[in-house]
Amino acid sequence: MTDMTGHPAGDEATLPSRRFGWWDMWVSPEEDPREAGGPYSGERETLVRYLRDRRLTLEMKCAGLDAEAMARRSVPPSNLSLLGLVRHLAEVEQYWFRRVMAGEDVTPHYGSADRAFDEATADFAMVADAWATWRAEVAFAERFVSDPADLDILGGTGDPRRPPVPLGEVMIHMIEEYARHNGHADLIRERIDGRVGQ
Repeated sequence: MTDMTGHPAGDEATLPSRRFGWWDMWVSPEEDPREAGGPYSGERETLVRYLRDRRLTLEMKCAGLDAEAMARRSVPPSNLSLLGLVRHLAEVEQYWFRRVMAGEDVTPHYGSADRAFDEATADFAMVADAWATWRAEVAFAERFVSDPADLDILGGTGDPRRPPVPLGEVMIHMIEEYARHNGHADLIRERIDGRVGQ
């Protein structure tokens, strides 16, 4: 009898052992590039800091992995992989900051969330392209957020059934989006090599 992964049921020998970085963390507190928990410095800076930290967490969860590991799926029937998450989040960044907030008429990078995941394969060039695409979208978003006088500027969704959305709400949504998918990344990474932590 086998479990959902195809491994013999109850046979844990084929799965990686859990490994901790520094105690239960990837890096020591002195080397952690994230800043959450710092002194409150206003709404904009707090949202910027938390979103930047969630983006850094995604990068940390993927650190040191080759193309095969980046494309490895979680468990059937899920199509989730770390590579798929990077591709998906590049599209989410593009949608909210370029299309909704900046009003740019751009073509989605991968066409749909399903394609971002389904077409993620163990190819070095695909992994490099996904990171380059994601980083370009993050850089655009960071520049966009730094310009407006306040977080109440509105972006149009292009959907007459949905009202315009303020930048502050988009940033909160993005923190939520990353937090959700970083939870997925936690479990996927642990399944790849047993690495757990922040």
